[in-house]
Amino acid sequence: MKTILLKNARAILPNDVRENVSLLVENGCISEISLENKNYPAETVIDLENLSVYAGFIDIHNHGAVGVDVNDASAADLQKVGKFLAAHGVTAWLPTFVPDVDETYGKVVAEMEKVRATQKNEAAAQILGVHYEGVFANRKMCGALRPQFFKTFKNADEIKALPQLAGGVHLTTLAPEIENGVELIAELVRQNWIVSIGHTSAETKILDDAFNAGARHLTHFFNAMTGIHHRDIGVAGWALTNRDVTFDIIADGVHVAPAMLEFACRAKSAGKVSLISDSVAPTGLGDGNFELWGEKVSVTGGRTQNARGSIAGSVITMLDAVRMMLKLGFDEREVSQMASANPARLLKIEKTQGTIEIGKRADLVALDDQGNAKLILVGGKIV
Repeated sequence: MKTILLKNARAILPNDVRENVSLLVENGCISEISLENKNYPAETVIDLENLSVYAGFIDIHNHGAVGVDVNDASAADLQKVGKFLAAHGVTAWLPTFVPDVDETYGKVVAEMEKVRATQKNEAAAQILGVHYEGVFANRKMCGALRPQFFKTFKNADEIKALPQLAGGVHLTTLAPEIENGVELIAELVRQNWIVSIGHTSAETKILDDAFNAGARHLTHFFNAMTGIHHRDIGVAGWALTNRDVTFDIIADGVHVAPAMLEFACRAKSAGKVSLISDSVAPTGLGDGNFELWGEKVSVTGGRTQNARGSIAGSVITMLDAVRMMLKLGFDEREVSQMASANPARLLKIEKTQGTIEIGKRADLVALDDQGNAKLILVGGKIV
């Protein structure tokens, strides 16, 4: 693999933003960082003057893009999405299921395995694992999900029935108030799943029990959960007032109004928020009418709507979310935390990616001052 020297970069480092930085990339990793813009010998030298270099974005909640729905994806489809995402600064992602029949899960997980076996050689967003959204959820808070495919929990067999990858991350979004929900969380955690609370109207006592059982994160904050009232804090209020809870949020300006988006992220702090796209198959295809999850979905002006009148996911990328947060006044280091470092920490991969540090993967995104991606590296490979 070629060595690459990135010069004159404005680097978004974990604890600082530094001008005129040199980054040396060898064997797919960052091998040297010079704050004095040192000239290292390299086969390829790229001048990044006037560009800001972020750690590659990590999307933990993505249902597809460019006409591909994760629930119906082949290995070639997943690779197509991975290349589209990489072109928009996403260097790693979790393909995300909506509730479906077990046969669908098994078929697509097998296709994910095929991609994971060869992806290290591709300049495409890397599949880190799988996210099962809403398999165990509250029917009254289903949003755009399909409750006919929801499961109940009696014992560990229901978890074993969910197809799993041979390696990688397994994350699921669930409602703790379902029957045996807290016991379900404890068993998932025991089996090394990451549990996120979502599609829920749980009361505070149940949320506290879920937290104690190991559920420390919330999915698409504000959406498909009870909101805040001054005499009833709801799920959203519980998350904001529990210092040890983190959440992810869809920064498209549609799912959450921009002013409320800024309020929630500042109230929680940038160190405890992850940005997600929650993108769906029409992402990247513009406005129009589409078939998604067995029903008609329209996209108008960047807003999705299904036949029931619900928002049906987003049509943004993580790069759009980054631009939104910068527009709202968050600084580059805060945005890098939300788009890269925090998702990596949630998925427990922070030792290898999520920040610009020596020894970590060379997953890098260089943006101009308008937020346009000018250079993207995935594992040291130029996209």
